[in-house]
Amino acid sequence: MSKVALVTGGSRGIGAAISVALKNAGYSVAANYAGNDDAAKAFTAETGIPTYKWDVSSYEACGEGIAKVEADLGPVVVLVNNAGITRDAMFHKMTPDQWNAVVNTNLTGLFNMTHQVWNGMRDRSFGRVINISSINGQKGQMGQANYSAAKAGDLGFTKALAQEGAAKGITVNAICPGYIGTEMVRAVPEKVLNERIIPLIPVGRLGEPEEIARCVVFLAADDAGFITGSTISANGGQYFA
Repeated sequence: MSKVALVTGGSRGIGAAISVALKNAGYSVAANYAGNDDAAKAFTAETGIPTYKWDVSSYEACGEGIAKVEADLGPVVVLVNNAGITRDAMFHKMTPDQWNAVVNTNLTGLFNMTHQVWNGMRDRSFGRVINISSINGQKGQMGQANYSAAKAGDLGFTKALAQEGAAKGITVNAICPGYIGTEMVRAVPEKVLNERIIPLIPVGRLGEPEEIARCVVFLAADDAGFITGSTISANGGQYFA
């Protein structure tokens, strides 16, 4: 029986590429999503990967959702914490709701999800937790105090939890994508992309979602057991941590 991988935010963008890559690598994949039912249905129809709807900012919803996934597919062995949102604003205009929404999804969501599967991984003496952070969690970004803080917190979470999981065969790692050619990024006006974004990337192009997905497949593998507490920066040379 194939190992079960659960990808949050797994039906669109980078998450969809991760879900497909893990399926192609032989995992039984479940893709979580929060809101877009039509996109989730289309994703399942296209890929055969089942989708499960819940909000990762709710601990109770995560518990119920993971219980359903495990009842359908088996125990979660690989968890990819990919779900994330933005609520951008300059700090002097940022509202408590904008701050809390981003921190609750992008940082607390990692606790809510990982805490539900951690004891099972400990009991089986094997697990892979892969957290999708961001270049802006490494370098900061104007207008994203909430997002940058949450994504930087993801890295601290990764390093601390890696130390706890190491003796139990559980690795915990992070990936920090730079500008990736998702639907959201490609919606940026071409002039802005060509004049203000791509010139900052030494390789001269946007990344592809599949390039992040390949990093996930590598870290999820049994053979990656000596790598834990690490951050892979996949940003085309834009920033060196």
